[in-house]
Amino acid sequence: MLKKADILLMAFCTGLIVANIYYCQPLVILIAKDFDLTEPVAGKITYLTQIGYALGLFLLVPLGDMFERKKQILVITGLAIFALLIAAVSQSFFILEMASVFIGACSIVPQLILPLAANLSSDENRGANIGMIMSGLLVGILASRAVSGSIGFWLGWRAVYYMAAGICGLLIFLMAKRFPQSYPHFKGSYKELMRSMFGYIKTQPALRETSIINFLAFAIISAFWTTMVLFLANPPFNFQTLQIGLFGIAGAAGALAAPLVGKLSDGNNPRKNLMIGFILQLISIALFYFTNSHLYLFVIGIVLIDIGQQAIHVTNQTRIYTLIPEARNRLNTIFMSVSFIGASCGSALGLWLWDQGGWNLFCYGMTGIIILNILIYQFYGNKKSQFK
Repeated sequence: MLKKADILLMAFCTGLIVANIYYCQPLVILIAKDFDLTEPVAGKITYLTQIGYALGLFLLVPLGDMFERKKQILVITGLAIFALLIAAVSQSFFILEMASVFIGACSIVPQLILPLAANLSSDENRGANIGMIMSGLLVGILASRAVSGSIGFWLGWRAVYYMAAGICGLLIFLMAKRFPQSYPHFKGSYKELMRSMFGYIKTQPALRETSIINFLAFAIISAFWTTMVLFLANPPFNFQTLQIGLFGIAGAAGALAAPLVGKLSDGNNPRKNLMIGFILQLISIALFYFTNSHLYLFVIGIVLIDIGQQAIHVTNQTRIYTLIPEARNRLNTIFMSVSFIGASCGSALGLWLWDQGGWNLFCYGMTGIIILNILIYQFYGNKKSQFK
């Protein structure tokens, strides 16, 4: 059984490793200048990193049901250090693009830590423990933007990748010393392991529902954090990388909601939390639309969109962990792979909407996605496919 100190350490490691995926977002402007590119072109690294993450989820996370998880976590973190150093020394944008995919693929450790925690948690504490670790993950995501923007402004964008590699080196030491071992139950081949995942998609309607809803929710949050950089870098704000990165601190407030959502997800009908998330997302988009030069509306919107995201994501992730205990890594693979394909699509869509019609068109597009998600939620509710 996990102790409170174990959960806190897992949350700490999860947040610092997942940050690798998001350091690049405030750096788009600096990278564009360094490689003499337009900002939307330089912004490609944001969704290439997410595509890499989705590939890593699909190909590597299922191995957690075959091999000892702690050893897998340490090896993949070591590969992440190598990828981050390649990015730091890249002399062409193409090399940086390839390194970004590799960074994403090697930053899937949080999705190995979460099933590890789920396996070692009691039924009554599983949701709360997942929520606590998700808080660490979310603080890492949001704080990474502030840290990246600040370091990029003062020391250049390459320094951010050197820093991230150093952090991962420290984490390898901590995880090797403190993480518990966890042995899987699956005894088949890798081919059989991968084939079983497609069987779960067919036989588990709740897995289909959570994955589709998360696809769209991740598209929204990723589109926002990618496009807001361009919004704030242009008139009427004309903010620099340092100032843009600081807006990640506002989003960290949303991470505080994750433990509460996790506890609520241990209840009788966790699906009700999803509607709360949709409503908060709609309110936040309305605030973004009417921001104009009123930054306080923008900051409130950031807090609400992140709380809404946590209401959706933590609830869905807790739900899938109740399905088939011996297949948690595979279920998490399907769920998170679909989520981050949504994230990469959202980043690309956000950049396209900005290029076609600016901030207003972006807000219209996001509103449409939220409405679509509500319709999907209602469809599965009417089909009575939800479970406790």
